[in-house]
Amino acid sequence: MSREPHPYLGGELVVVIDCADLGRSAAFWTGALGYIRDGAAAGRYQSLLPADGAGAEILLQRVPEGKDRKNRVHLDLRTRDLEPELRRLLSLGATLLTDQPVNEAGWRWYVLADPDGNEFCVLQPPDTYWPDPR
Repeated sequence: MSREPHPYLGGELVVVIDCADLGRSAAFWTGALGYIRDGAAAGRYQSLLPADGAGAEILLQRVPEGKDRKNRVHLDLRTRDLEPELRRLLSLGATLLTDQPVNEAGWRWYVLADPDGNEFCVLQPPDTYWPDPR
């Protein structure tokens, strides 16, 4: 597979997610994002790459401590169809943290947590957000 990292001003952007179990987290995030594992885990790290090779790497990092506070940084997964995507993520092992969708300025979203408790959001932007019609 050819690899096209996601650039930033000084190099390559990689998003690191702390976890307790590399296998469990890799199964969740590959299913959620459509990424693939970049080989076997190496020590306390597992690299996940976009299946088509273009985009930001997700690096899972096994850590001994558990999560005990709200994340200061989180992923947003933007989708055209909120409810089906919510159900899909829950079926992969996400936990729903908001009972009802949040509605703000035409955006609707739920807050979820991955199997390690890391928060992320699944959002449905207004129809005008998407560059092309369905």
